[in-house]
Amino acid sequence: MTIPDDNTRLEAEFKAAAHAHWKALLIEGVLLAILGLFAVVFSPLASVFVIVALGWLFIVSGVAGLALTFWARQSPGFWWSLASAVVALVAGVILLAQPLEATLTLTIVVGAYFLAEGVVTIMYALEHRRELTERWGWMLASGLADLLVAAIIISGLPGTALWAIGLLVGINLLFGGASMIAMALAARNR
Repeated sequence: MTIPDDNTRLEAEFKAAAHAHWKALLIEGVLLAILGLFAVVFSPLASVFVIVALGWLFIVSGVAGLALTFWARQSPGFWWSLASAVVALVAGVILLAQPLEATLTLTIVVGAYFLAEGVVTIMYALEHRRELTERWGWMLASGLADLLVAAIIISGLPGTALWAIGLLVGINLLFGGASMIAMALAARNR
């Protein structure tokens, strides 16, 4: 069997590469953590920044879609591809033209997502409590936390639209940065 040997070799190569570049991982982790802290502290500004970034992403994808659609205009589905590119452009323009209103809409979507995710996670935990005896409680807690976040976001609308997106992105960046820092420090010690 060569599969275990290949896995062992790949794991060793990964560890060696992480050790060789632990400083880069550390720098990236620190930058992510700093950006996350900034987003948490200045969550209204971060919320608008996220909307503006999404707007520009839609515009870039719409322009690229238009260019590629006209480049391959003889391909099947030309009109659908054209419609898709135009929708992306329109969405981008709307997000950039009205970023504050867009934060409200995105906050409603995020609140609905946390509500649905919480219910699904709780049901999943309850369904698997016999098989996952040690972990189902953590899944249940995660689902309840999702419901709590949803309740805070939805009950506070429209006020939560000012800070919810920026705060959630900031928390994500903080945890991502912390995990990168932990990986870098572990790789340094190998």
